[in-house]
Order: sequence, then structure tokens, then C-alpha cells
Amino acid sequence: MDEDALSVNNSDHESDKEEITTVEGTKDEGEEEATWKSLGLVDAICTSCEQLKWKSPTKIQREAIPVALQGRDIIGLAETGSGKTAAFALPIIQSLLENPQRYFALILTPTRELAFQISEQFEALGSNIGVKCAVIVGGMDMMSQSLVLAKKPHILIATPGRLVDHLENTKGFNLRALKYLVMDEADRILNMDFEVEVTKILKVIPRERRTMLFSATMTKKVQKLQRASLQDPVKVEVSTKYQTVDKLQQHYIFIPVKFKDVYLVNILNEMAGNSFMIFCSTCNNTIRTALLLRNLGFTAVPLHGQMSQNKRLAALTKFKAKNRSILISTDVASRGLDIPHVDVVINFDIPTHSKDYIHRVGRTARAGRSGVAITFVTQYDVELYQRIEQLIGKQLPLYKVEEDEVMVLQERVAEAQRIAKMEMKDLTEKKGRRRKGGDDGDDDDTEGATGVRNRFKNKKPRKK
Repeated sequence: MDEDALSVNNSDHESDKEEITTVEGTKDEGEEEATWKSLGLVDAICTSCEQLKWKSPTKIQREAIPVALQGRDIIGLAETGSGKTAAFALPIIQSLLENPQRYFALILTPTRELAFQISEQFEALGSNIGVKCAVIVGGMDMMSQSLVLAKKPHILIATPGRLVDHLENTKGFNLRALKYLVMDEADRILNMDFEVEVTKILKVIPRERRTMLFSATMTKKVQKLQRASLQDPVKVEVSTKYQTVDKLQQHYIFIPVKFKDVYLVNILNEMAGNSFMIFCSTCNNTIRTALLLRNLGFTAVPLHGQMSQNKRLAALTKFKAKNRSILISTDVASRGLDIPHVDVVINFDIPTHSKDYIHRVGRTARAGRSGVAITFVTQYDVELYQRIEQLIGKQLPLYKVEEDEVMVLQERVAEAQRIAKMEMKDLTEKKGRRRKGGDDGDDDDTEGATGVRNRFKNKKPRKK
């Protein structure tokens, strides 16, 4: 019965198959009436969408799903938070229903967190029909991943580097029968210099396959990749210029670099009760800032590329479960991560690539909610900040703070900075010992530093 429904729905789109080459999402009169069924999805999948409380398709889903169901290759250009994952997951699951097969689809992503998130969506959408997924990313044990691959899941979600490791070293594993390849956040995959790995993967998968390329930006590298891997693609574009959501209130604050910490603490105090994502430019700065804030009584957790995968997932889980109100991260969390309750994004360090600003602030004001973004601009950041304003096509208002109120905090912050510095030293030494002993704690990087804090409470510092 499902198959009949599918063939009827597909024939609806047959007539306009030829003329679609570029589809730009616009607000048309029929927009409100679009349903999952009207896109050509079978009943079992429509039921899954309803169970997930997805009332109606988003722009990218309305444009991409019917084209994907026709079996065309797709280039999807859409802003962050637009529902890209379901735009490729739903057609793949429907196609899998028609032709059940192991190693059916491969989804490549730039970051480990995004891989786990995509896997969650596939499992939620395919729970009624028994879709099996495997996440193959770095930072985890190769042997246990080999055992998962031996069970031959339907969907593989992988980062390029670790997948190539398995293709080259895991006996009996190949993707010669693959039917679908999806590259999510393709621009970022290429910016992170995964070009060599992507080329290796393209060489060992079948030419006769369906390919979908999703990217927030169309760079020269993405165009090159498109020419190499897609056949007669349909371009689905729902955002032609770089834009941020209307419900996002964006501000900047101009401060001397030496007072950044004090201003940060003032804003966190002022906006207490909200949940925050704070972006820093380096791994070290995320740890330092987390330690500093913890010393001042805030519940903060760091997330960065040098943490083990288990710690990264633990940090995210704590923040998602609202056990921590502040997540301090490098750009590892600026893309793709869907954490519904982020109220405020603070760019503590200004992003060096203007486009990363769009992705960072896209962590708040998602799915129709409102949000606030504040960017710290020091005397060294003026040019980078002007580039951001140029990119988004608007001048941001100044975030007003009372300087006297801020400076009252300076002494307490200076003391917390001193303790944080000691804790950083302690952590570095502990890591050195851990490497020798092979021990790896389960907590996130800064939980273990409380020992230093307690020592400071109980002891007076030694005189030099």
C-alpha cells in the first residue's frame, strides 16, 4: 500500500522534473498548506514526523524532499537551523523502505557532535521501521567501531578522517554497494582540510549513486566538489544572502582587552537565569574562562576539540539537560548543534572568519524563538567587526552597560583569574601524569580543578 501511495505522489512531480534546475525558497501562497504527505512521503514516515511533533515542513524541506524523491542529485544552500537534516534524512529513509539494504547511505559531517546529532534524527525518524545507524568518528576506539561496522548498519554517519581509517584498515569493510552520499556542512568539511580524505572516499564508492551536498555557503571549494561528485544536480536555495534570524537581538560592546573578563561577569550577573553559549577562539581560553567563572560561582562547562569524545558528549549532555547554564566553546559547537534552550550567545573572542559569526549567533533564536547575541570588540578587533557588519548588511546597536557597576567587580575577578591560572597549571601537570599512566577521567576538563580551589580556601598563599 505504501508503495502505491509513493508512486502516485511521485507522478505528481514528474511533469515539472525537467524545468527544475534552481529552486529558490520564497513565501508563496500555498506555503501554509504544505504537509508531509503532499511532499510525496509515505504514511509510515508521515507518522514518524507527527510523533516528533513536526507540524509542517520548513522551506528547505518543501523544496528539497520532492526533488530528492525523484532521484535527483541536490545542492542545498540553507542557513543554519533551517531543518537541513530532515531534508535529506526523510527521502533516504523512504528510499531504504523501498529497497532495504545494508550500508545504504553515508553522511559525512565535519564535527563529531554533529555526527551524533544527525544519528539521533535518523534513529528518531526510522524508529518505526527499524533503521540501524552507526556513528564513525575520531576520539573513540577503532576496534569497537569495527564491531559496529561488522553488524552492517543501514546508515553510516562519519567524519571523513576516521572513515578513511576504516576503509584502509578494517578487513571486510567497503562501501561498494552504497546508494546515497550526503555531505552536510560541505563548506566546513573543506575548510577543515578534509579534501584529501573526501577524494579518497569518492574513489571507493559507486559512481551510480545519489549525492546531496548541503552547505550554508557556496565557496569555490564547494563548487569544485560539486563538479566532481554530482550529476545534473538541482540547486535548492532558501537563503541567497547571509542573514541572521529576525527574532535575534544583536549587539556589540566595545571594551579594552584587559577588562574582557570583568565585562563578561557583569553581563552574566545582569542576565542571570538565562542559558548562555560563550565562544572563545582557542581551546586554552575555553578552559581558562570556565575555571574563572566556576571560581565566581557560575555553573560553566567547556567544549573544545582537545577533549576526548566522551567528555565532549558529557559536556553537551550537562548543558542540554540544564545542569549547567553556561557552555563555553570553540567553533567546534558553532555549527549544526541544535540546543533549543540557548537564550544568549556571547562572542567573547570575535570570530576571524565573518561567516562563523552567522553560525555562532545561529545557536540562539532557533525555530521561531527569540534570542540575544553580544559581541565583544576590543581595540584589536575593529577591522574584523566591520567585516561582520558588512556581511550581515546592518550596523549593530551598542550594548549599554554602566562602567561604574562593572568596575566594582574588578577585584573579585582579579582574584578568580589568579586562582584559574593556578588551576590551569595544575591541569597541565595532571594531563602529563595521565598520559604516562594512561588514566582518563570521565568528567569534563575543569571538574578536577576544584582541588586547587579547596587548597586556596584552606591555605594562605606562601610568601615569595
